[in-house]
Amino acid sequence: MSMDLDIAVAAAEFDFADQDIPQRLRHWARVKPDHPFMIWEPRSGEDRRWSYQAFDEETGKIAAGLYAKGVRKHDKVMIHAENCPEMVLAWYACAKIGAVGVTTNTRSVGGEIEYFARHTEAVGAITQPKFLEEVRNSATGLKWIVVTDDNSGEAAEESVSGADAFSSLYGDADTLPARPAEPMLPAGIMFTSGTTSLPKAVVHTHANALWSGNMGSQSMGMDTDSVYLGFLPFFHVNCQSWAFWGSLGVGATAVLLPKFSASRFWEIIEKHQVTHSSMIPFVFKAIGMQAVPENHSLKVMPMGIIWKEIEGWLKAKPFASWGMTETVTHATRSDFVSDWPQGSIGKPTPGYHLAVVNPETGEMCKKGEIGELWVQGTRGVNIFLEYYKNEEAMAKSFTPNGWFKTGDMVSVGDEGNFYFTDRDKDALKVGGENVSARQVEEVCMQVPGGGVGEVAIVAKSHEMLDMVPVAFVIKGWGAPDDETAFGQAIIDHCKANLADFKVPRAVYFVEEFPRATLEKVAKNKLREMADEMPTV
Repeated sequence: MSMDLDIAVAAAEFDFADQDIPQRLRHWARVKPDHPFMIWEPRSGEDRRWSYQAFDEETGKIAAGLYAKGVRKHDKVMIHAENCPEMVLAWYACAKIGAVGVTTNTRSVGGEIEYFARHTEAVGAITQPKFLEEVRNSATGLKWIVVTDDNSGEAAEESVSGADAFSSLYGDADTLPARPAEPMLPAGIMFTSGTTSLPKAVVHTHANALWSGNMGSQSMGMDTDSVYLGFLPFFHVNCQSWAFWGSLGVGATAVLLPKFSASRFWEIIEKHQVTHSSMIPFVFKAIGMQAVPENHSLKVMPMGIIWKEIEGWLKAKPFASWGMTETVTHATRSDFVSDWPQGSIGKPTPGYHLAVVNPETGEMCKKGEIGELWVQGTRGVNIFLEYYKNEEAMAKSFTPNGWFKTGDMVSVGDEGNFYFTDRDKDALKVGGENVSARQVEEVCMQVPGGGVGEVAIVAKSHEMLDMVPVAFVIKGWGAPDDETAFGQAIIDHCKANLADFKVPRAVYFVEEFPRATLEKVAKNKLREMADEMPTV
């Protein structure tokens, strides 16, 4: 353990003395037992509610069932499911044992699922009927698989033979051994949807969750009567941290949807008196034609930047911030008092130190200069603990004196306002999901039968998703003459080995690539060429 981490562990023992996730649940179960913590709002509209007391009791029973299956402290349990109450209950049950809930992207397939399970050394998996066969066939090293009764509230048509039912996890909570609070104990692993390589396993501790609950809720203006609408995937930091850890921090309520519903957006807000809802560009497009109800309950819209027109349109306050899986919650923030300039992502959140650095020279950038955003915090408290089993990524991501290099490009303007510029012009963000062009290119090169001489994955503009991946290919030895069939073979191979949002929407064959200095592929030129192609 490094000296920096030794200090972090010692500090956390005082910052979060006798506190962890189960303790925070017990606190609210004692102080406000009947107040709702989680509300499940399926497409049928037949909601289910868990008060803090009910949630604490049910997760205790599930923890006992997991313990009976052999799950112990430090063990990893893969939770491969779309938003549903079982995945949230299971994650918090793992925390009670001292085990680690590994939430994985359900749009992943084959080798990606195998990688998630193998890399984290998962002992078992909890999944849904629709993903059972994929998990069973891919993650062959698992000791057991538990499957839910339905698919996020929808009746299952798939066979679930050979897997234990989720109900089998319910045991006697009194049989679960007592465990003292350990704030720096890992509680969850969340995979980054990396833009440069295979996803990295980000380890969050109990203290990380408590920090998010304390500071994240404060930044967003939450209190005990707040209701946060969570429709983004629970396997991403927005829903897991902002909605649930934020609510847990102040004894508030999180409403969980299977997926975003444009037609029911305002109906759900009215039904549950939602006060907070994360807003992304897709949402604005989806609800753009709907009338905004008068006197609705929505007060705060966490989003990426200050966008003043949104406040006038939706009659709620924008909360601008920047954060990532590794920063646990918002590392920059606006507030609800100052006049924030258009496009700002706020200023540093208390507890985080930020620097803007020229990535080529390592020198600090001056006002108005674009550089890489570096963050300094306490590992395992306000930034993640580590990349699990990835010393190379840790060495690349942290400076010797502990600054985390985010890869995001920003500048600082008047009055110290931060502005996001561009992470990497070669990076792709498809409907909110980061895509590694390099990973997709490697899969394309492995198409059965060969024939791909060189491939470049770039973003093509898309009306709803902002961008989608497309492939430019220079044919190599053995390439078939039928380019239509060859292009489809490349796409089919990607579909079998990549999450759907990573699959190229089109394949364009060219004789050569435009080149920049040092013969590097000029992907900016390829993006221009892609946008001139027909809509995909």
